[in-house]
Amino acid sequence: MRNDRGAVMKTGVIVRRPQMAFQARVADIRHQADSPFRRLLDIVGSISLILMAAIPMAVIMVIIKLSSPGPVFFTQRRFGLKGKEFRVIKFRTMVAMGNETSTDQARPGDSRITPVGRLLRRMSLDELPQLFNVLMGHMTFVGPRPHSIALNEKYRNSITGYMRRYDVKPGITGWAQVNGLRGHTPTTSAMAKRVAHDLWYVRNRSFWLDAIIVLKTMLIIFNDKNAC
Repeated sequence: MRNDRGAVMKTGVIVRRPQMAFQARVADIRHQADSPFRRLLDIVGSISLILMAAIPMAVIMVIIKLSSPGPVFFTQRRFGLKGKEFRVIKFRTMVAMGNETSTDQARPGDSRITPVGRLLRRMSLDELPQLFNVLMGHMTFVGPRPHSIALNEKYRNSITGYMRRYDVKPGITGWAQVNGLRGHTPTTSAMAKRVAHDLWYVRNRSFWLDAIIVLKTMLIIFNDKNAC
């Protein structure tokens, strides 16, 4: 017997369809993504880290400006929660940055990366300006990394569940990154492996898991072999 909400009733017990259970789980995840407590942590954490990193960030800005021509910051359109667009902010690490429609990712030995940029990437210092994205509510500390719009268009129809990465806010670090899947993804299978880790995170997201990811990030941040 079915009730008017599409659930199956067996001997007085309501058994929800798998599809409905999945939809309920996604709704719960989205509620967590927008929860006031999580947002409060993002605001307090980002302000604290911005203040702590203010002097190093100022030094990096001067070094970038003096070492190569071009702007200090690199911004690019990305998808955020529920596919809403925003502009991600990074320190510029390349002589010539790709355009908005390019799917050409930075790779090991990339000649476009400046000497200063290579050091910043190795230590993940190019990501520091994303603290402002967290403060503005575009991103959070832990979540799937936001890919370029061009990469989203390239993979959204070829990798199952790809766009479900955006059921939560994108993060500065994520489950894929602490499991060795950061950096260049030269093949569809490499991207699919990263997306599989992202979707696992989306299904299992919790404050405890976020804490584990932050701790693992701190342990590998200065010795990430996949940074390029």
